[in-house]
Amino acid sequence: MCRNIRPLNNFEPPATDDEVHAAALQFVRKVAGATKPSSANQEVFDQAVREIAHVTRHLLDDLVTAAPPKNREVEAEKARAKARLRYGA
Repeated sequence: MCRNIRPLNNFEPPATDDEVHAAALQFVRKVAGATKPSSANQEVFDQAVREIAHVTRHLLDDLVTAAPPKNREVEAEKARAKARLRYGA
């Protein structure tokens, strides 16, 4: 999985449409093998991002969990601590 795609499920507050779009964009970039499509492929690239964001939103809205929602700041600090261990500070 692309490291830039972050888990979006079970957060309080829920993932925003911007976060869902950013994840869809990263996914399409990874699959397409390009960060910026050629002008000939721009339309299909943008359509893929829209469709994946749409499906992702439905997925997030329909997932059910018994776990309490995660706190964004706590999870971000865990990620920073993990990065410090991995890369050194």
